[in-house]
Amino acid sequence: MLDDLTKDRVDNNKPRLEGLTHTVDKLQFFDKETFKILSSFIDEIKIHNTYPLLISDNLLQKRISYYHELDIKVSTGSTLTEYAISGNYFDKFIDESEEMGFDIIEIGENNIDLNIDKKKNFSEAILSKDLEFRWKIGKKDPRHQLGIDSTLVKVEDALNVGAKKVTLEANEGVSVGIYDQSGSVIWNYVAALTNKYPPSTFIFEAPLAPEQSALIAEFGQRVNLAEISIDNIASVESQRRGFLSKSSFGMSFTRKQIDGSPASKFIYYIIKTKNPIEQSELISLTQLPRRTIQSAIEDLKKHGFIIERNSFDDTRRKVYFPVKSEWL
Repeated sequence: MLDDLTKDRVDNNKPRLEGLTHTVDKLQFFDKETFKILSSFIDEIKIHNTYPLLISDNLLQKRISYYHELDIKVSTGSTLTEYAISGNYFDKFIDESEEMGFDIIEIGENNIDLNIDKKKNFSEAILSKDLEFRWKIGKKDPRHQLGIDSTLVKVEDALNVGAKKVTLEANEGVSVGIYDQSGSVIWNYVAALTNKYPPSTFIFEAPLAPEQSALIAEFGQRVNLAEISIDNIASVESQRRGFLSKSSFGMSFTRKQIDGSPASKFIYYIIKTKNPIEQSELISLTQLPRRTIQSAIEDLKKHGFIIERNSFDDTRRKVYFPVKSEWL
């Protein structure tokens, strides 16, 4: 239908390297015919929590095989992995995960703390079974959240032991990780992460629809999203392709070249090379009039080249970051 208007994704065929969509199997009922339609948009499904322990081996294998027939990778949840580690059953857990047909082992540190040597040993054990692994970073309890510095250390550890991507914990999407008490994205937190590592490093858990829309609007179709309910798969795919973006969610996709004034180009260069940066710093560095800088900033924001956020040090001040244009 309307083939001339249909937009393919940059990574249209699986296995995709970017623009991943992960959903969760909570042993809920779903219509197989509808799920088959959605399957081309799903890269990975995680069998939730310790639910694999509630299913017979035969039924678990059948369920995993069904997903494999639809070219969907299957992951354990980090809670099950932590449970196995805490009970000193990790090696047995990996053996049986391979036997059941799992593709990915998710490891987290919600209730445990692992030093770099243990992380390396666990990673090597998983790889020895030709399984993939992924580290989930963050705490589920809103009262015990990691700061940015601690998060960055754990990201570095995960990458150092061979993780290709890391998942950022969101739990229910409120007061956890990159989300505040209302479920809004804490953009300074995200900017601190994506300024040090490429956005493709991260898989953002985004359980709530506004969070999904916000991340797609910010990073474009190649953003990696997890904890997407089956009911929201089609909506996420529509937004990735821009069908709903401009009219419904205000998304814009960055142009590769800036067509604005020389001042806009100059200000963008400064922001790109020295960020985060406040407006007062831009005035001091460029010696341009405040009105000229304000006009350039508005132009760059309008066309999606920069992001304006509140300063961590003083929320009354604004700081500016470049959008990671390699994604857009």
